[in-house]
Amino acid sequence: MLRLLSLILKDSVSLTNSAGKCNRFFDCPLRSTLRIPIFRGGCRGPFSRPQDLGSPCFEGDPMRHQLPLGIFLRAHSDLRDWLAFAREIGLETCHLAIHSSCLPTPSQRQWLAEVLRQYGVRVTVVFCLFEGEDYSDIPTVARTVGLVPAEFREERLGKAKEIADLASWLGAPAIGLHLGFIPDERNSPAYGTILAVTRELAEHCRKLGLALHLETGQETADQLLSFLNQLGEPNVAVNFDPANMTLYGKGDPVAAARRLAHHVRSIHCKDALWADAPGQEWGREVPIGEGDVHFPELLRVLLDSGYRAPLTIERETAGERLREDIAKAAAYLRDLLRRL
Repeated sequence: MLRLLSLILKDSVSLTNSAGKCNRFFDCPLRSTLRIPIFRGGCRGPFSRPQDLGSPCFEGDPMRHQLPLGIFLRAHSDLRDWLAFAREIGLETCHLAIHSSCLPTPSQRQWLAEVLRQYGVRVTVVFCLFEGEDYSDIPTVARTVGLVPAEFREERLGKAKEIADLASWLGAPAIGLHLGFIPDERNSPAYGTILAVTRELAEHCRKLGLALHLETGQETADQLLSFLNQLGEPNVAVNFDPANMTLYGKGDPVAAARRLAHHVRSIHCKDALWADAPGQEWGREVPIGEGDVHFPELLRVLLDSGYRAPLTIERETAGERLREDIAKAAAYLRDLLRRL
């Protein structure tokens, strides 16, 4: 999912949430990230529900070269400005991050739906960001992120269900999140607990007609694949973030994509450089095309597997360069799709 995406929060709509925590619309500390339903052996429309099965894919499929491009955004007070920018550079979809401490009131929901309609940007995944998550370093991530940490689990599960309710109301097909560092021991009580919690959230999503996308990063591809197989929930899929495989030191992104391809339902297009000590310290996120993720091979693997959902650009930086990097990423991906 994401690590340090820092969009500057500006004043636009003054509304307070039901808990009284936000003086401005979603103007609160945010952080975290996870895909759109497609299925093994089938081409899927970019906004299909999980239960819809498509026709077989093939090399000549015109959709292969025309995937929608999207952007990862936070629901905060300058959302309108970011949506205008997205449309200006031809982005059609978004992954929308909602922070658990700033869930929208009914009036905020209406504002959110209206501004999305106004700019014609379709939300394809709503991402859960949780209060208390800390991405300072990899050990801190293990202690604080997602549904794995026991001290936060019950409250965050409830918040994730509320965010799923919002996603359904907005017409989005999926929610996403970082589950956290899944325990290594498959027979341990901790592993069984995470399976049970994930099943409970998946069941809530299924009743709403939603998929649940687990973002890559905190485990190897084989570990995540094993977890998905044990979970056995048809509406649980993968939000593939290739840079996270590098940032967390969890394996080559292209090799991971090959292992997970038939579970991938959404993508964060993000690049990174390996750390000197992979898995012990952070790698470094960089603009797409400047890092160690080999995007031509990565996208070829996913396209050949039948992936036909949007490519969602994520850039974890701040300042003047942020929009420039996103615009360049969009141009890079369009050119790459034409050549694949």
